[in-house]
Amino acid sequence: MSLRITKSHVLATSPLRARAAVMAAGLGVSVALGAGVAVAAGNEASTGAVQSAAASSVREQAAAQDRAASKAKVAAQAKAAESAKKAAVQKAAAAKKAPKPSWVDPVKKYKLSASFNQAGNLWNSTHSGQDFAVASGTKVYAAHGGTVVKAGGNGGGDGPAYGNAVVIQHGNGTYSQYAHLSRVQVKVGQIVATDQQIALSGNTGNSSGPHLHFEIRTSPNYGSAIDPVRFLRTKGVTL
Repeated sequence: MSLRITKSHVLATSPLRARAAVMAAGLGVSVALGAGVAVAAGNEASTGAVQSAAASSVREQAAAQDRAASKAKVAAQAKAAESAKKAAVQKAAAAKKAPKPSWVDPVKKYKLSASFNQAGNLWNSTHSGQDFAVASGTKVYAAHGGTVVKAGGNGGGDGPAYGNAVVIQHGNGTYSQYAHLSRVQVKVGQIVATDQQIALSGNTGNSSGPHLHFEIRTSPNYGSAIDPVRFLRTKGVTL
């Protein structure tokens, strides 16, 4: 049996093929577009991951630098504290080794007023000592170690002009006297050390105002005084 293809068959099948071709073409475009979108999305994800990793690395580096700086600061502080401690120990050791002064000022803060051998109407002839102008109640110290041989009112026995007074015997025939005191804090026979507090200054006896009258003598009694400023300077005391 022979097959006859008529014009109607051709017309019937051609539209179907055309529609199939259009659908296939559309599907290809969709696939191509989808692949492009997928590639773009992948590229964006990859870029984000790289940026995130870079930021994390920067943070880690900053944290490491902070830790290093903190350790360096702690180490510097520890070193400074150790140096200060070492310096304090050395200073204390040096202070122990350094000899204590043999003679000292009888008061710590003062202004020199009437001087030795100065003329005036407050004493019989010339001034027998050096006056230290200080407020009443100022601490008075032994200029040198020794034994108290006079202490109390009436100049400790030297007369009322001195008021309350103390006389200390030192070695080699040297004596120191402290007068016009408001309070005597030692007694006869007591041994005192250099720079030991012995009294409080005042305005007792023949005095025109609060001060300490200080003498260096060659005997315990009035009339044997020498220039106290010159004497103390020979002992290293600068007035």
